[in-house]
Amino acid sequence: MKRKSRRPPFVQGHYYHIYNRGAGKAKIFQEDDNYYFVLGRIKKYGCKFDLTVLAYCLMPNHYHLLVRQDGERAAGLLPQRVFNSYSKAYNRKYEHSGTLFEGPYKVVHVTEEAHLRHLCRYIHANPVKNGVVESIEDWPYSNYLEWVGKRSGTLVDRIFVEDFYGTSSDYEEFVRDYLLVQELPLELAEYLEN
Repeated sequence: MKRKSRRPPFVQGHYYHIYNRGAGKAKIFQEDDNYYFVLGRIKKYGCKFDLTVLAYCLMPNHYHLLVRQDGERAAGLLPQRVFNSYSKAYNRKYEHSGTLFEGPYKVVHVTEEAHLRHLCRYIHANPVKNGVVESIEDWPYSNYLEWVGKRSGTLVDRIFVEDFYGTSSDYEEFVRDYLLVQELPLELAEYLEN
């Protein structure tokens, strides 16, 4: 029997991988405006709750957010506020009823530096890994382009990028290496496959 997952404690200064997908793996984003709505809410509530969004990727049927909780307000408030608001707007716009997501958001407390390093490239590589685009640079709904200096944006922590990866070209190579072999550390691969 599968045990119900418990939320980890949300602690100031810690990192959290927050993710979810559409019910029945259905699309949760139908058009560009849907992505922009969610990104606007992520910026708004990230600032309001004193969270730093390190890496994100919004995919047609799922999303990944890697955040650092900089203040005392729980990082779990971000997906609650963003996606409750989005679900209501989506249901109104598309005359949809029922749940949009397969269940409550999932969250993993990221405590190991190696896990954190691999997780960032996994998140950014999602559009290529899932066959949505051929080139990672072609997916506008992640902050990969900000990470590698090809787009200016506010949902990026450049000091974090430099501290963990060095230069933009070092990170590009790190992501390219993952896309060639698509292997992750075992503990990361295990939870992402569920």
